[in-house]
Order: sequence, then structure tokens, then C-alpha cells
Amino acid sequence: MTARVLVVGDVMTDVIVVPEGPIIKGSDRRATVRSRPGGSGANQAVWLGAMGANVLFAARVGAADRSTYENYFRGRDVVPVLAGDPDLPSGVLVTIVDPDGERSFLTDRGANLNLCAADLPPDLLDGVRLVLVSGYSLFAPGPRAAVQGLFAEAQSRSIAIAIDPASVGFLRDVGTETFLSWVTGADWIFANAEEAEALTGLADVAAQVVALGTRFGRVVIKRGAAGAVLGDRHGISLSLPAPVVPVRDTTGAGDAFAAGFVAAWLKDADEATALTQGIAAGARAVQAIGGQPD
Repeated sequence: MTARVLVVGDVMTDVIVVPEGPIIKGSDRRATVRSRPGGSGANQAVWLGAMGANVLFAARVGAADRSTYENYFRGRDVVPVLAGDPDLPSGVLVTIVDPDGERSFLTDRGANLNLCAADLPPDLLDGVRLVLVSGYSLFAPGPRAAVQGLFAEAQSRSIAIAIDPASVGFLRDVGTETFLSWVTGADWIFANAEEAEALTGLADVAAQVVALGTRFGRVVIKRGAAGAVLGDRHGISLSLPAPVVPVRDTTGAGDAFAAGFVAAWLKDADEATALTQGIAAGARAVQAIGGQPD
């Protein structure tokens, strides 16, 4: 069996709204509205499962939804370790998709806000080669403490840690230095272009890689239609383009990218192959509505 990856992150129900034109304040606008499973961590886990990775997913959901979600993830080749919250319902994310595929979000994180140390016991790390954590799990005090405890245990076992910042809006709210202090010692960062600029205060991608490389062993910056780069504190070591594809919805494209990269890395692929597979997964994701593979 291939090496295992542990994904920690949110479970959400994505309500995806695609208006036929500009929203009219105080009036109606026809739209396509769809409800689909989502959440950054859940997206990553399901994409990893679709790519044949050995993936364990830890998260918290509303108690009433626990068995439904467990069955869903098992059906997507993901081993679920879900805690059921007795007080808060499962999270919901409303995504409004612009005609160019760009998105705006309204977020109710629900049960995700109560992720705790008991949900992330040390034995989750048995047989794990990489821990992949969505930044959403760091923006509230309780989940952050739980994740940081898991980080400490992973580091004591020499298990690699990868961070996906997940939300440029939340990054700016908490402050980039604060966020970076929360993830000290992580081995990998998967940031999109906006997140990289927010974390470094720099517009140039090469300078961003160098700056982030002082904090993380390896840096991957996802640049959408421009492809992606990989490097470290010495600079960019690899830059690859993205294929030109029709864009329907960019929801989950970064999650798909991270999953594609990690799935290849777990199989000991070289970095060029891993970056290529990450870009290919992101390109596949933007061609469909929703954040998870069909």
C-alpha cells in the first residue's frame, strides 16, 4: 500500500449560485443553484481518493450528518475520521460565481469551529507520511490549538507537514505574521498568487518564493491560468504553464492542485511530475461546477 496522507480541514455543504447576469438589488435574477459536498479539506481528500492515494480525512460535522458524511467519503475512497458535534450543524458555504468563473463566498463554518484535540488523537498519524492541513482550521482558537498539537506530534515523528492557507480574506483579517507564526516548522506551503502576495507583501513571484522559502522548506505557488512555480529560499527551481481550458467554476481548483501534487509526491514522483499533475488536476477542476470531482 502506498504511503498515507492525513488531511485535516473543513466539511461544508457548498451552495453554488451562478446568476444569469448581474445581481439586481431588491429584485430577482434567474440563476442556477446547486448544492454539493465541499469544504477545502474535504475537497482535497476526495481529489486524493480519486487519484488513488491512501487518504485519511479528519474533520468535525453536525452529529445528525455524521453517518451520511462517513458513507459519502467511504464511497469516494477516503477513510473518514469524523467527530459529530451535538450543538452546531455542519458548515455551509454559499458561492456566487461570476460570468468569468471568479467566486465570492458567504461562509457559516458551523461544527468546524469546534474541532478539538480529541478529534485529532496521536494514533491518526500511524503510517502517515504527510499531514495536509487547510488554513481554515487555523483561523479559530479551538481548531488551531488542536492542529498545532497534531503538528507537534507529527514533527516528533519526522512526518512532513504541508499547509494550504485557503483564504486570503482570513489571512488579512488575522495578519500575515500571526498566521506564519501559527505554522512555524511546516515543510511545505501551497499558496495561490493572492495568498503569496498577502503573506510576503511582494508582487514578484520569484521574490515571493524566496521570502516564503525562509519559512518553509519547499514553496509551491499556484498561479491559475499562468501555471505554477516551485522553489525554496534560493528561488524558483521549476516553473510550468497551465493548459488553456474553458473555465466554468474555479471552486476547489487549488484543492485539486494540492491533491494532484501530493498524490504524485506520495508515489515518489520527481518534482516536475508532481507539479505537472497538480496543474492538470487544477485544470480539470475549473471545467466543472463544484469543488470535487464528478
